[in-house]
Amino acid sequence: MKNYNHIVLVRPANFGYNFETAQSNRFQKQVDETDLHEKAIREFDNMVTLLQDNQLSVKVFQDSETPSKPDCIFPNNWISFHPHHGVVLYPMEAENRRLERRTDIIDHLQALSGNQQLTDLTSYETEGQYLEGTGSVIFDPVNENAYACISSRTDARLFSMLAKELHKTPISFEAFDLNGYPIYHTNVMLSIGENSVIICSESITDPVERIMVTERLKASGRVVIDVNFRQMNQFCCNVLEVDNQDGEPFLIMSSSAYNGFTEEQLDQIKQRVGIIVVDITTIENVGGGSARCMQLGVKI
Repeated sequence: MKNYNHIVLVRPANFGYNFETAQSNRFQKQVDETDLHEKAIREFDNMVTLLQDNQLSVKVFQDSETPSKPDCIFPNNWISFHPHHGVVLYPMEAENRRLERRTDIIDHLQALSGNQQLTDLTSYETEGQYLEGTGSVIFDPVNENAYACISSRTDARLFSMLAKELHKTPISFEAFDLNGYPIYHTNVMLSIGENSVIICSESITDPVERIMVTERLKASGRVVIDVNFRQMNQFCCNVLEVDNQDGEPFLIMSSSAYNGFTEEQLDQIKQRVGIIVVDITTIENVGGGSARCMQLGVKI
């Protein structure tokens, strides 16, 4: 088993549009709705129920009312866990996102694994250098490769340094949306699971980098599903492959992502994994992140 088999989620207390992150996250949309938080909570709770109904191991932490943390629903940006290297804490670009760090979540991961090792990169915030967890870095569960598209939130030097620390081979590149803006997080254009890979390769505009990345991904023998910009904007790449308590693999995606795939692409996915579809439309539109962003994946 190479996939994550335990998921940590954070139930928000003040979900909303984050003005501090909007400049670099072009997926965010400002919505004028009075019941925005309530809609997000319903989507979150329904997602938890659906994951548990499919026998996934899920731990939910409740956010505190103060200070306000509009993006706490995306914990994968400030922390990751690695079986042989323990917990990694990441430097975050937006100051209000740095408030999301919680010792109880760190303690939970360390207790699950028995590994007390901690790599803390947060001091680089004072130098204006950022690396935002598994939003910035995609770790290949099959081999020792790690991928990152460089942006204001993903510093190339920090990425290479972390990869060396975790004994991974760093593969960095640049990726842009249809309007030529840098893609803020790698996990909106690339997903790598044990059984499938989903990428928007046309976002890698440099042909040499594009060939380098796609050939590396194809070398493992997994199916590589290449989606277009429209599908990327529907969060088709922001999905996560997780094994349930019976060892069955599932690809967790939003309803927007599911509707974005072609029938042929869905057939390719279903031949290898089950699919769990969650309706998180409000969270996607306002938060600018989807199913993968919400899940802190752990392998124990």
